[in-house]
Amino acid sequence: MGVNDLAQAGSNSRIVAAYRERTPGSAKLAQEAGELFPSGITHDARHVDPYGVYITHAQGPHKWDVDGNRYIDYFGGHGALLLGHNNPSVAEAVRNAFAEGTHFGACHPREVAWARAIQRLVPSAERIRFTSSGTEATLMAVRLARAFTGRETILRFQGHFHGWHDHMTSGYTNHFDGSPTPGVLAGVAEKSVLVPPNDVAAVRHALANYDIAAVILEPTGSSFGQVPIGAEFVQELRHLTEQHRALLILDEVVTGFRVSRGGAQVAFGVQPDLSSFAKIVAGGLPGAAVAGRRDILELLDFAAAE
Repeated sequence: MGVNDLAQAGSNSRIVAAYRERTPGSAKLAQEAGELFPSGITHDARHVDPYGVYITHAQGPHKWDVDGNRYIDYFGGHGALLLGHNNPSVAEAVRNAFAEGTHFGACHPREVAWARAIQRLVPSAERIRFTSSGTEATLMAVRLARAFTGRETILRFQGHFHGWHDHMTSGYTNHFDGSPTPGVLAGVAEKSVLVPPNDVAAVRHALANYDIAAVILEPTGSSFGQVPIGAEFVQELRHLTEQHRALLILDEVVTGFRVSRGGAQVAFGVQPDLSSFAKIVAGGLPGAAVAGRRDILELLDFAAAE
């Protein structure tokens, strides 16, 4: 279905009719975007019917579109803007940083302070490695788990999202049987085992019958609680992974610093082996991190690897 088809969808709805009447500028841009991008969008989350609004600026809890409409923003930059849009302290820090330069290709004093801040908030963060995105963070966590344990298979939960790399594409909105999505090699998909969320028996069976390197999950449930997961289940995962000498990876890209100052792991009283964080650790800007046990992260240490 193209953008023109989407524009005709829901034509009998008074709400959609009012939406179209108030957003002619967004409709025009959506039409042009349809000639440039697949489905006329640059992110799957923008795929809405009949078209999405085009935002020009934002402040605090509000954002404004090209037609001057003001919206209360419950999305908050995919959950990353804990302090709201254009927070004065964050905006000033960004302006100051840009004035100093944008790409040094070298170490910077602020990366040390940044990592210390994460360590103060997240007790499990004995060592930290920064990445550019949450997808890269979970990819690195999975690779570290495989390297550390010498095992290959990852246990995942249906509906949980961990980025768009090949190891994590099935089982989010489709392919719940673990079969590969288009473009993913069957041999890659075979190294993931998918089980239903909150199913302790299924987890026990998988750990007993597969050589599991790590269990990875969004600790409050898929994409922050669409299918909720409670503290007891996460605590049981910690017990079972220790019993089977597998690692526990908490993907806190969405939950980190929202559930509590230290993420869901602090709220639930669970110490994971590895955690992933994303834009929320960068004030809503591109940035991410893998944090966890020193002995695991030392696989990235040149001296320790010698």
